[in-house]
Amino acid sequence: MSSEASGAPKFRQIAEQIRARILSGELRPGDEIPSERAVAAEYDVSRPTATKSLMLLRELGLVHSVQGSGTFVSDLAVNRRASERYTKARTSGRIYADGTRAEIVAAEVVPEAPEHVVRALQLDAGSAAIRRHRITWEGDRRAETSTSWFNAELAGTAPQLLVRERIFSGTLTYVETQTGRRGTYARDRTCARAAGVDAEPLGLGDESAPVLVVEHTVYDQSDRPIEFAVAVYPADRWTYEQRYDLS
Repeated sequence: MSSEASGAPKFRQIAEQIRARILSGELRPGDEIPSERAVAAEYDVSRPTATKSLMLLRELGLVHSVQGSGTFVSDLAVNRRASERYTKARTSGRIYADGTRAEIVAAEVVPEAPEHVVRALQLDAGSAAIRRHRITWEGDRRAETSTSWFNAELAGTAPQLLVRERIFSGTLTYVETQTGRRGTYARDRTCARAAGVDAEPLGLGDESAPVLVVEHTVYDQSDRPIEFAVAVYPADRWTYEQRYDLS
């Protein structure tokens, strides 16, 4: 439910819109955000309302003010949520923001997919599946390691899934384009654990280091799974937020 639809105060609605631009990568660290006067004019609100919007963004750690210069996007050591990545992909044609790159380390058909993949993609036991494994970098730091799984039947209609090169629009957008299927909703399962074998690709150096694991499944308009992805993040590269009503 959007802030506006839920009747949230106007200053929160404005802050949420600016926050979405920051987390989508439209506004990058160091970018100047509109002044209080500009926010008041753009959203047709009073200066006090604009002031409260920017104050909320500062409280969330998304922006900081420099005396005599303005308000700027802070350097966020967090990963963007999948929903925000998809929004960026569909509006800009690119799933990653500037300064972020993905190294594809595997793109292959696995003859017999692991049991949890078979279950997530609703395949028959012993079925093959396409596996794309990547390491995502932000600057010179490893920010995420992830594996996307697809039904092996897509090998013919979406051959780029088997090429160890980035798909700049994102794998989901590419599969949608090739098949006509469209992702309509997703489910995430989140847990924390020791890094184990993921310590090395994340550059942690300690298999007991804590990591966050997100299992992400995208479904099409017929409730059939399109993509099952498992992403692993270092403890200091992730933030989780949820808005909910208390009434």
